[in-house]
Amino acid sequence: MTRFSVWSPAAEKVSVALSTPSSGTELARTEALTAAGDGWWAADVPDAAHGTDYGFVLDDRDDVLPDPRSLWQPDGVHAPSRVYDHDRFRWSDGMWRGRPLAGSVLYELHVGTFTPEGTLDAAASRLDHLTDLGVDAVELMPVAAFSGHHGWGYDGVCLWAVHEPYGGPDALKRFVDAAHARGVSVVLDVVYNHLGPSGNHLREFGPYFTDAYATPWGDAVNFDQAGADGVRAFVVENALMWLRDFHLDGLRLDAVHAIRDQQAVHILEELRAAVDALAARLGREPFLVAESDLNDPRLITPREAGGFGLAGQWDDDVHHALHALLTGERQGYYVDFGTTETLAKALTSAFVHDGTYSTYRGRHHGRPVDRARTPAHRFVVSLQNHDQVGNRAAGDRLSTPREQGPGAPPGAPPGAPPGAPPGAPPGAPPGVPVERLKIGAALLLLGPFTPMLFMGEEWGASTPWCYFTDHREPELGRAVTEGRRREFARHGWQGEVPDPQAVDTFRRSVLDWAERDADHHRDLLDWYRALIALRRAHPEFTDPDLTRVRVETGEDWLIMRRGRFRVAVNLDEDGALDLGPAAIVLASGAVPAEKDPAESGVTLRGTGVAVVADTGARRPR
Repeated sequence: MTRFSVWSPAAEKVSVALSTPSSGTELARTEALTAAGDGWWAADVPDAAHGTDYGFVLDDRDDVLPDPRSLWQPDGVHAPSRVYDHDRFRWSDGMWRGRPLAGSVLYELHVGTFTPEGTLDAAASRLDHLTDLGVDAVELMPVAAFSGHHGWGYDGVCLWAVHEPYGGPDALKRFVDAAHARGVSVVLDVVYNHLGPSGNHLREFGPYFTDAYATPWGDAVNFDQAGADGVRAFVVENALMWLRDFHLDGLRLDAVHAIRDQQAVHILEELRAAVDALAARLGREPFLVAESDLNDPRLITPREAGGFGLAGQWDDDVHHALHALLTGERQGYYVDFGTTETLAKALTSAFVHDGTYSTYRGRHHGRPVDRARTPAHRFVVSLQNHDQVGNRAAGDRLSTPREQGPGAPPGAPPGAPPGAPPGAPPGAPPGVPVERLKIGAALLLLGPFTPMLFMGEEWGASTPWCYFTDHREPELGRAVTEGRRREFARHGWQGEVPDPQAVDTFRRSVLDWAERDADHHRDLLDWYRALIALRRAHPEFTDPDLTRVRVETGEDWLIMRRGRFRVAVNLDEDGALDLGPAAIVLASGAVPAEKDPAESGVTLRGTGVAVVADTGARRPR
């Protein structure tokens, strides 16, 4: 028996259309649903079981709509839903109790481009690479079902179903089970601020959206207008479903600054309270991390102190400070970044804009972090991520091979590193020199925050990661292509903008695993492994107390102190940085030392980075 239920408060009549054993996938019969109160309709259908196709009919209309809470869309978001029984899957992770965000190294991956196969099962076959690297948690980009075969996943429309080209619901469970067997947590990126444009039928069921607000990506979700109670329940119960039924260890909440909610209890606070209650029943503590560009620490302030109580939030200021210093880019939102002093503030205060004037925004921005009371691990930081790579016109990574010529990033000043036009020759040098990539990795992984890597970053992947879509409606696809080209043209981009709708744009974004063992790729991979191992071996590198982080700077050098260790960076290829008496723990670049560094001192010559342990009094530089 299956109980079919749906929230449709404005409907006067609701029925469910079902397939039968003899009809195959054709919806051959209907059963009327009964009003169950508060806008809900429900009915028990005795002979409907796992694998039965179905859809809902509102007020005797001709069209059959997928279930808003469908767990399985085997033929896509425009087709009927299919009954899915969670209890049929046999888990093997009964002893798993999760891992906390504190101390973890995250790894963000997109299922469709992580492997050539583009499936969750294929991704699971690469988990040993991640455990060998030292990763503690995988963060999956959205897997909620969306229209078409490939896309980033942020235009999902069936938020309870796993995208079928990735393998569907069972494949996600197999991935999580395999990760847990290796001691790796799994975090899922979820989108509650909007839905995609194709296959979105929620408005037909109820007041899921509101015109009172707007988002850059689509209609705003209704969290505080008339009818919002049912919408809030939809979101909260969706989050609990992922954590409970798929055994996920955490959720990353996309762009919460685009969630507008004027109620006394904000939806994020309500969500955190519901997850706390679930944790008590599960015997493990799944966590919530928010993406926000508000630079507001109230997201991670405990609920008892008037905050939302989330476990963590993305911190773009650390990324911007690292990126601008390593690349020399100053266009767009990088305009206030790029100096060693700015990076020092990011490393010691989390936010650069903490109430200061933002040139890019033309106003003051942010709120200060209470460094004494806010654990640094609550800030998730990165050197690269899907946004900062994929939202560039050509999807160029820091390591993507580049050619001289047209294609500078939007608004780039003369002399800034060029962007990566399509078709850079094989074997071309990385866009950012390897020594600078190593500097960025050292500051990221040995800094005070929770580091997150973007797939392929660890070996300096040469493949770009572009913005790609697969909208089946010609007008929608054309609008996306033309809109992206207009956007970058306004910012002065002179190179080619890859067509998001072109299949080749998607295919070029797939990781090339064969290059891991070639040339500088192997060297960089070994560097990342060594840094993560060092982070694990010494508690100083996971110490969350921001007041104990010390950073010294010069025009082209920076030294970050973590307990008895110093992470020293020299950005001047012709210069030397005297570190005084010290023992070299890990180094890249030219680091000549005398026979007894404790007596003669260590000097970092040329561009490079060294991790040293103090052995005595320091000599003045």
